[in-house]
Amino acid sequence: MRPTALVEVRDVSRTFNGKSALDHVSLSVSLGEIHALLGPNGAGKTTLIRLVAGLTAPTGGIVRVLGRDAAQAGRNLRRSIALIPAGDRTFYLRLSGQENLVFFGRLQGLSFGTAMARARDALAWVGLAEAADLPVGRYSHGMQKRLAVARALLVDAPVLLIDEATHNLDPEGAQRVRGLIQEAAARGAAVVWTTQRVDEIRGLAHTVTLLHRGRVRFSGTVTQLMSLSAPRTYLLRVRNGRVSRDQLQPALAAAVGDHGVITPMPDDPESCVLALPDGAILGDALARLMAAGFQVLACRDERPAIEQAFLQLTGEQS
Repeated sequence: MRPTALVEVRDVSRTFNGKSALDHVSLSVSLGEIHALLGPNGAGKTTLIRLVAGLTAPTGGIVRVLGRDAAQAGRNLRRSIALIPAGDRTFYLRLSGQENLVFFGRLQGLSFGTAMARARDALAWVGLAEAADLPVGRYSHGMQKRLAVARALLVDAPVLLIDEATHNLDPEGAQRVRGLIQEAAARGAAVVWTTQRVDEIRGLAHTVTLLHRGRVRFSGTVTQLMSLSAPRTYLLRVRNGRVSRDQLQPALAAAVGDHGVITPMPDDPESCVLALPDGAILGDALARLMAAGFQVLACRDERPAIEQAFLQLTGEQS
């Protein structure tokens, strides 16, 4: 039985000045689920986030949050939604980070004492405790992004809408934010996480909707998305002093057999590209190379499978 859906988008379209931003989009996000909304610039991700947040109304279809029409539910429903926008200009630059969080906590119905305590905790969670008393105007872009995450975590909102949360964050900051969102989902929040970074959703999202030019090109799990990719390719460094350069290609091909196609790089005889067909196992191909006397010095993805799938579905492969 499917868990309770906290966010439901049914056959939603949205046009602006006669141009379609979303075209019959449907998705649902359940209790405790992180749903990645993936797509390039202009795909319609931010428009969909705004529809779910109740900031704009669909041209067609319906958006329900906690069982209520998001476009008509008003302020009470919006208090159940925490939004981290892609570009945030809503902070008061002359106030400190803590003063901003207390102000927004009070708007969400927290008492002053509770807002103060939650603000201190949230600033610590996002790594801004030492900057709590600095005016936000002195924060870097990355610090302001983390402050937006802190604001979203002031209350345990049942729905989290996150638009490019880790954009312009350093790796440590991005990892911290992802961890906090995973903890929120573990507590039961339904999370919609938009991103252009295909590598980011692996190990984070439970389900994925891929948008391109306002239309759904894929909906399913991350594993299912990866299965749509082109044949997997790996860059290997191999060594076998007993094989001449002229004999390298046939020797490699004979070693791999029907477990893949392997081609030496013309400018470096120790570097090869290994392409694996569907169902082939990388370990089997490497084991055959080593059994044939080749030393496998290194192996890495030439392009992650999830990125291949993304480019294939959006028609943007080079």
